[in-house]
Amino acid sequence: MSRPAPRPLDETLARLYRRNLHTIKLGLDAMDALLRELGHPERAFAAIHIAGTNGKGSVCAILDAILRAAGRRVGLYTSPHLVSFNERIRVNGGPIDDASLAEGIDAVEQAAVRIQAAGARDVTFFEFTTALAFRHFQQAGVQIAVLETGMGGRLDATNVVNPLVSVITSIGFDHMAWLGDTLEKIAREKAGIIKTGRPVVIGALPPEAEAVMVETSRSINAPLIRAADVCTVTRVAQSIEGQRVRIETSEGALGCVNCSLIGRHQLANIAVAVAAVQQVEAASGIAIEEPAIRSGLESVHWPARVQLIDRDPLTLLDGAHNPDGMAALVRTVEEIREQRPVALLAGFLADKDAVGCLAAWRDRASQIFLVQLNDERAMSAADLMSSAERAGLKNVAPPMLLSDAWTAARAWSCEHNGLLVITGSLHLAGHVLASAPVSG
Repeated sequence: MSRPAPRPLDETLARLYRRNLHTIKLGLDAMDALLRELGHPERAFAAIHIAGTNGKGSVCAILDAILRAAGRRVGLYTSPHLVSFNERIRVNGGPIDDASLAEGIDAVEQAAVRIQAAGARDVTFFEFTTALAFRHFQQAGVQIAVLETGMGGRLDATNVVNPLVSVITSIGFDHMAWLGDTLEKIAREKAGIIKTGRPVVIGALPPEAEAVMVETSRSINAPLIRAADVCTVTRVAQSIEGQRVRIETSEGALGCVNCSLIGRHQLANIAVAVAAVQQVEAASGIAIEEPAIRSGLESVHWPARVQLIDRDPLTLLDGAHNPDGMAALVRTVEEIREQRPVALLAGFLADKDAVGCLAAWRDRASQIFLVQLNDERAMSAADLMSSAERAGLKNVAPPMLLSDAWTAARAWSCEHNGLLVITGSLHLAGHVLASAPVSG
């Protein structure tokens, strides 16, 4: 598989990647110091702040598309990237250009050196990247930014904004080493993005997680809006190309809309996004008319979320990497596979619940191909095989490098007229997208 040609920016990015890339230092003191040194760029724009175990990326993409359709100048900050670092920082749909990225990295590096000399700790990769995004949004004249938390919420580097509205999409098990080993503990971390007097929109949450949101919002006088109470999204039709949905809100019916995001879980994400839009309009006076909501939903594109990347064989790419996300993917595949046998190509990072993820495919995948990712955080071949065995899977090929596994999985899928599903990690999804043209 070919690799992209080196860019002049690569050495600058390499310096950034060496900045505690896999080190998590929870706490906002260093972030506050860095932003103060940069002149508080986070105060230059309004914001919507999104947290959640699953769905937050899709909700961010939907919000970005709707706000742009409404004529706003919109910043979008998400992570991780799939192919290019530039994807993390977008203005009006376009990724930050190399020149602005290089200049921004230099400026934030200098600020980081100054605060460290004054006694602050060195900033982490994610703190640096978040400050870089805020600075770019300020310089680009962004009016409203859609911000995805990196992990958790309370101590996440993004939690320095006072947003128009906070959003909690879902609560499930992921990142337990940092967020806690119960849904209540995880919910408390994510509830940390709720701000005094500012509305919070929540998706369908487990009872113990919703109780935390209710308690938190009441304690700081933050209006809580359950998306399901103000927006109903029902499916009219679905194919491998997308789905047609009917949307009704507390303010009236939007009618039927075509959306490229497929899967029943996306109905909930659409409802959360539309509910959040209503709150943005009420809080800011920004007019977001029905045509903008419809246009945004019809134009939204979010790669590696049940993305059709090939037709021969039929191939879907998805970044699911925790049991809840994998269960949603399995449900979607069951809805659209039309009796085709399923070949699963999966790879995981070492800190993920591969057993829980793979167990979702028991009796659903006819052949499994495991990928040994080329990443220092990757799960070992031995642990991959052990996870597959513990998940009760059969017909599991020994772990291979991506190129070999992909070749074998494609051959099996062609021979059996099967559906090939590639999943387990956004890192894996990025390697796939970087290595092959998308023909879907």
